[in-house]
Formats: sequence, structure tokens, C-alpha cells
Amino acid sequence: MLTQNRLLKKIDYTVLFTVMIIIAYSLVVLYSATKPTELLPLAGSPVSNEDPLEVVKKQALYAMLGFVAMAVLLYMSYENLIEHVRFLYVINLIMLTAVIFLGDSALGATRWIEIGPFRFQPSEFAKLIIIICFAAFLVPRIGKLNRLRDLVPCFAFIALPLGFILKQPDLGTALVFLAIMFGMLFAAGARPLLLISLLAGGLGSVSLWIWVHFWLLANRGFNLWMPLKDYQLERLLIFINPWKDPLGDGYHVIQSQIAIGQGGILGRGLFQGSQTHGNFLPIQETDFIFSVVGEELGFIGAMLLLALFFTLIYRCIYIAVNAKDDFGYLLTVGVISMIAFHVLVNVGMTTGVMPVTGIPLPMFSYGGSNMITNLAAIGLVLNVNMRRQKIMF
Repeated sequence: MLTQNRLLKKIDYTVLFTVMIIIAYSLVVLYSATKPTELLPLAGSPVSNEDPLEVVKKQALYAMLGFVAMAVLLYMSYENLIEHVRFLYVINLIMLTAVIFLGDSALGATRWIEIGPFRFQPSEFAKLIIIICFAAFLVPRIGKLNRLRDLVPCFAFIALPLGFILKQPDLGTALVFLAIMFGMLFAAGARPLLLISLLAGGLGSVSLWIWVHFWLLANRGFNLWMPLKDYQLERLLIFINPWKDPLGDGYHVIQSQIAIGQGGILGRGLFQGSQTHGNFLPIQETDFIFSVVGEELGFIGAMLLLALFFTLIYRCIYIAVNAKDDFGYLLTVGVISMIAFHVLVNVGMTTGVMPVTGIPLPMFSYGGSNMITNLAAIGLVLNVNMRRQKIMF
């Protein structure tokens, strides 16, 4: 008991309180985003028009479950996780495989599994599991990742679960996996020039692949195989010129930009957003929640939210640098890579500077799997910080 009390005193309360503020902020914005109106809600929205607090209550419940997961991870020593890596990796593959055969489809993808009244997204939990497994995989390789052939086993380690995710297809989560991998490889000592070359080469190859695919489709009547369907590729590319299809694939980006542009400096006020409450803004409680912040709370509200995420990421970097061992260091870097990439891409796609990939805003967008995974990940970071020094008696 004495040891546990001493450990609890080492919790980074800046991280904990920042997370709590982000969640409280999200509940306020979600209430505004999902408050029933006389208009019918968009298809797929969790709003029922019967209980105006339905989404807020669910999100609060998800947050409570997330804090329970955080507490569990705080109780156990993160060092013990390395002993269960093989089990976790296999469980991860089983979950992702189960989605393909047992999952429910929505919005063109099969990502969810229903068990009775519960519905969860295994690919969200897969992010945290792969961070733990990949950290253990990299520990003996730190400082030995100087050549391309040294990275091949690392790519193979990630490729198997990544393949199952692309099969769903879930491009957003696949990109998060790549962000986690490259962030952790950099932390493990891989040469930055080599990583940049691989990223540039991969982006160039994918761009060429997509161009040839559409060229063949337009001029020869057939196409190259792609892991995504044509309509999903269109959604990715439409951000370059959303007005090419303003009522179709470009609709999401255009309405999001209008919403954020109308917010100005101070915003139009909670419950006053015309895009939000006129049901022009699509899936506003999940992928486009940042657009609601921009419209109703303006530049000030958006900057406040980004400042909270900056504080969270900065403190996590501090914890990573001061971790007592390589495993804790890599775990924390993996969580940082995941959260930072989520924030960067979500804000980028809502402002129209990045493709729409369906990546939620961590601990802010509506969703149970996302909330629980991110709070568990924060618990892992706090665990590393709590045990950064040996307890002295």
C-alpha cells in the first residue's frame, strides 16, 4: 500500500487534468453538435430527437470506462507488459480477422463487431496493442537500424496487422499504424534521412499507382488493383478541388470549410451554428467535430483546443525523455505519434488541407472505442512516468 501511495504521488497531474479538460470541452461541443432540431438528423447520426443529452451521456459513459482502463494500466507495472507481447500480438490478429468475417458494415467499410448491446471497433484497440508489441520488438534493435535491410523485419512486423486493416478497408487506421511505426523507428535510432527517403518514395509510388489506376480506367476501360474502392479513392483526392463535385464527394470538405469560415474570431456561439444545426455539416459529432468548434466558438475556441493538445503532447514528450528504460521510452513515443497524427490529420481534413480519411479527434470526437483506447494509452504514459525512478525505502 505504501508503495502504491508513493507511486500515485508521481502521477503527472498536468497530463491528467489536461485530458479531463479536453473531455469536458468535448461534452459541451457534442451537446451543441447533436442537440435535436426540427430538421431530421443526418443518416447514421446517433441523435434520436427524444433525449437531447443522449450522445453526451454515452460519451460520458465511454470516458468513465476509459478512466477505468487507465486505472488498470496504472496499477500494473508497464515493464511486465513485455512478457505478454506474443499473446497480445496474436490477440490483435484474431480481433482484426474477426472483423472481416463477423463485422458489421457502415459507410462502405466493415470495422465494427456487435456483441449483444455492445458495439466496438477492434482497429482502435489494435493501435495501442501494436504500440506495446512494437516497442518490445524494437528494444533489442535500438541503435542497430542504420540500413534498409535492418528495417525490413520491422516492416514485416507491422505489415500483417496492417494488411487486415486495409482489408476492412480502414485507410485512416492504416495511416495511423504507419505514423506510429515511423515515429517509433525514429525514436529507436533509425537514420532520419533513410526514413524521409522511404516516406518520399512510398508517397511517390502511391501517387503514381493511383494516377495509373485512373488513367487506365478512363482510357482503357480497366484498372490496377487497389486496396480501396474507387469511391473511397475519390474521397481521398477530392480535397484538391472539392468544387469538382460539390454535392457528392466534395460536399464534406466544402461544408466544413464554410462552417469554420463563418466562425470568425469569436464564433457564432453555442447552438447558433447554421451549418451545424441546419444539418449541412456531415457526421459532425465524429470526424467533423472540429468544424463545430470553429463555427460556434471561432478561432479562439479552436486555438484553445489545439493548445490543450499541445500541452498534452509536450508533457508526453517530457515523460518519454525522462523514462527510465528503452521500453518505457518507446511506449511513450508510440502514444505521442498516435495522438499527434490524429490531431494533425483531423484538423487538416476539416480545414481542407488534407484528404478526408475518417480519423477522429482523440478524446473529443464521439465514440467509445476511440475514447477508451486513448485514455488507456494515456494511462500507459502515466505509468511510465510513475515508475521513472526506483522506489527508495
